[in-house]
Amino acid sequence: MSGFSIVEAHGICKEFPNMTAPVLDDVSMTIDPGEIVALRGPSGSGKSTLLNIIGCLDGPTRGTYSLGGRDVSTLNRRERAWVRLHYIGFIFQSFHLISDNTVLENVTLPLYYVGLGRDEREGRAVDLLERVGLGHRMSHRPAQLSGGEKQRVAIARAVAAQPRLLLADEPTGALDTKTGNEVMDLLLEIHAAGSLTLIIVTHDPEVAEFCHRQVFLRDGKIVTDGSSHAPHA
Repeated sequence: MSGFSIVEAHGICKEFPNMTAPVLDDVSMTIDPGEIVALRGPSGSGKSTLLNIIGCLDGPTRGTYSLGGRDVSTLNRRERAWVRLHYIGFIFQSFHLISDNTVLENVTLPLYYVGLGRDEREGRAVDLLERVGLGHRMSHRPAQLSGGEKQRVAIARAVAAQPRLLLADEPTGALDTKTGNEVMDLLLEIHAAGSLTLIIVTHDPEVAEFCHRQVFLRDGKIVTDGSSHAPHA
């Protein structure tokens, strides 16, 4: 996937049958490998819809979207699922952990679908959980964890299959400020170690300050796209 912008969107529109106005209206943007970009804007501005299209969870009504130089805007549902599995990691505000599974099982799950053997799955998951400070919690279930610990498990799961693009939808939204900052520090460490591209949807200006760029949306359009301060060390 080298040699291309990792995200290249041109004229993206997204319409839904029961809505009079498009959720996204002629959105164009380019994101280079290794960038950290915040998507910001008021509720209903279209930022989560844009993240869903970037993450191949949905396709645009009109426009083109290339991921790593490959046009993915016209892929069917099965093809988009393959792209998500191999190239994209997701982190959500509500964690989306499987409650009946242990922490270790939650992290190994995507590696099963990638096709790794059991020993390799568990070895990689153990390494990641130790890296995020949860080596002592691997046999616990999500209900036994704090919010910050759940998000650390979610981050380990998101990067387990070694994606090139990591998408985070309000990753600190359910956390207090101190824990949220710790999660952002962890994301920056993982970003630096893995040369990941990181896109974050956030309402929090403090979270946005961790990013290289802040892209503001309003009424389905990009209204500003500019540099932030350099990410925290």
